[in-house]
Amino acid sequence: METRKVQRLGPSTLAMTLPAEWATEQNVEKGDEVSLRMGGKGTLTVLPESVHSEESEAIIHVAGLSASAVERAIVAQYVLGRRVIHVEAPEGETLESAHINAVYNAETQLMGLGVIEETPERIAIRCSVDPEDFTLDNLLERLESTGSTMRNEAVKALANGNPDLAQRALNRERQANKIFVLLLRLIFTAYENPNLARAVGLNDGFPLIGYRAIAKNLELTADNAEDIAEIALEADDHSLNVDSATMRRIRDFTDEVDELTEKSVRAAVERDFTAATEVREAYGDIENREHDILADLEEMANDDLLEVREVLVSLQQTTQYAVRNAEIATNLALNEESEHTTIS
Repeated sequence: METRKVQRLGPSTLAMTLPAEWATEQNVEKGDEVSLRMGGKGTLTVLPESVHSEESEAIIHVAGLSASAVERAIVAQYVLGRRVIHVEAPEGETLESAHINAVYNAETQLMGLGVIEETPERIAIRCSVDPEDFTLDNLLERLESTGSTMRNEAVKALANGNPDLAQRALNRERQANKIFVLLLRLIFTAYENPNLARAVGLNDGFPLIGYRAIAKNLELTADNAEDIAEIALEADDHSLNVDSATMRRIRDFTDEVDELTEKSVRAAVERDFTAATEVREAYGDIENREHDILADLEEMANDDLLEVREVLVSLQQTTQYAVRNAEIATNLALNEESEHTTIS
């Protein structure tokens, strides 16, 4: 770590020099303006003007890449915050149909992405997402809500033998994935550019690691809901072979899962230590619910039992993800002064 001596330039002005190596790398010269950002724990961040004005671009060279690899590369560049992504064929060649299809497949998966230029040799896609249009808190709540809706539709499909509800839940998975990948993009760009942290609703960059983990946990809970919906589509009569009382217990369990996931995210975005603690306590009441329901089942065919178990496992895993989010919420809450904590 370098140190700099602070000097007084006037009655109320203190100054320090900028490292020459940093100034050269950032093309900062005499007369240029830089931005200063005050953060937590006494930090002061110096940002060159280029941080605000440059629009990052990337070129993906398709030579030697499969269509799926090109698609993954586009998603990765989107997550890394690129504004424009170019997909190019080798010199003297044209893009293969599979590579073109990969571009358009990626476009449908990513929020705010659209083709702005296309030639036989090259396609350019641009992300129109403005970070100031979203906050990370709102996106986390939207992702949790989408997963909860999927879960409820899937369980209702099993309760009523309704394949349309199951399909509706599966159709929402694409929206959940779009929100998740957009969250990753905003988290990465806010990390790279601390000025964007405030634009996405944060006072500093401290919560970003925690938010990344919460987003992943919520994406996994949406996967759990997707698993239940697929069981509903594939099961005989699109329902579980259990009596009405057992199905009622599964639906009640689902309601408790919903409450846990919603409260854990709310605890994180509101920095609510009390709510985070309540999630852990509520989990203690239902952590054996899967085992209890299975233990009370009458004898049934192995295939039928497996379907019931898979549904209950998916619900139980979702409660575990909620507890993980509550643990992150605890760390975020206790990093700020409150009735529970004084920080000096």
